[in-house]
Amino acid sequence: MAQKDGMNYAPKGIPAPVVKEGEFPFAAVGLDHGHIYGMTNGLLDAGATLKWVYDPDPAKMQAFKARYPQVRLAESEEQVLADPAVKLVAGACVTSERAALGVRVMRAGKDYFTDKAPLTTLEQLAMVKNVVAETGRKYAVSYSERLQVEAAVYAGELVKAGAIGRVVQVIGMGPHRLNPASRPAWFFEKEKYGGILCDIGSHQIEQFLFYTGAEDATIVNAKIANYAHPEYPELDDFGDATLVGDNGASGYFRVDWFTPDGLRSWGDGRTFLLGTDGYIELRKYLDVARSAEGNHVFWVDKAGEHYEDVTGKVGFPYFGQLILDCLNRTENAMTQAHAFKAAELCVKAQLLATDLTGRQ
Repeated sequence: MAQKDGMNYAPKGIPAPVVKEGEFPFAAVGLDHGHIYGMTNGLLDAGATLKWVYDPDPAKMQAFKARYPQVRLAESEEQVLADPAVKLVAGACVTSERAALGVRVMRAGKDYFTDKAPLTTLEQLAMVKNVVAETGRKYAVSYSERLQVEAAVYAGELVKAGAIGRVVQVIGMGPHRLNPASRPAWFFEKEKYGGILCDIGSHQIEQFLFYTGAEDATIVNAKIANYAHPEYPELDDFGDATLVGDNGASGYFRVDWFTPDGLRSWGDGRTFLLGTDGYIELRKYLDVARSAEGNHVFWVDKAGEHYEDVTGKVGFPYFGQLILDCLNRTENAMTQAHAFKAAELCVKAQLLATDLTGRQ
């Protein structure tokens, strides 16, 4: 499903419950970004039970309840955290506030599921790592451009099956539509959103680590710019970076806020995987001038050329795996080390970036 507005893009997956009604109650706290709806959809499709919602803004809570009428409106964050039935809290508050929310959630004895980027500074990363070690709770991250895109899920299955051999390079392109009138003021404050490489670049770095199997990487170079939005001086409207994994794989990605008005989707997201025995191209959200639907997977291997439209065929298994991980204290959906490494590298890329437009 293609949408014009990426901030409110909330894909609906294939219902695949892993628990019965009432076995996994969760709450939504912090509704500053529309990704909370996609996160909620994923958990509901996997069988979780939505119990509470809280945000300091009553209008946001009412909008959330209009979408999910079964939810109860909490009077405070403390009311949610004091409920012993709640096993997980999902949140999409202001990016720079996500780590602090996670600390409160984990110290209340619950697992935390945050929108990307999960944090904005290395100091926040150190803090949440310490609290994960202290509490034994999970700090899960919704890297949705892989976890909630069926083409990306299917590519992972192809890679795991050895269809293209060892993945030695990943190229990612993550253009987005800005829609500035629909964005809150914090979105244009670098201290709060973290910069473009920290923000939407986090998707790209997570995918690089996942597809290549790298456990760590070095940022070789990184660049940011504000080419066309002087009215928002702290906005990065362009960014790119090159990485090398600890296994020798290389990566390059570009992210930007330049999706033209004529595109039917909020962004023409592409991923290219080069393997030793073939390659894969993902056209995630549409096929330009051909199909408004997404999830186009092209790959070439030793046997020939292949194409598959995987819409409605693979779903979003991450959410069911996350629920079972929370119940069983396992790490099948995503390891904590992987989630934190992607967060660390996106912050480092932002810190190392050269500003091509000369801002201080």
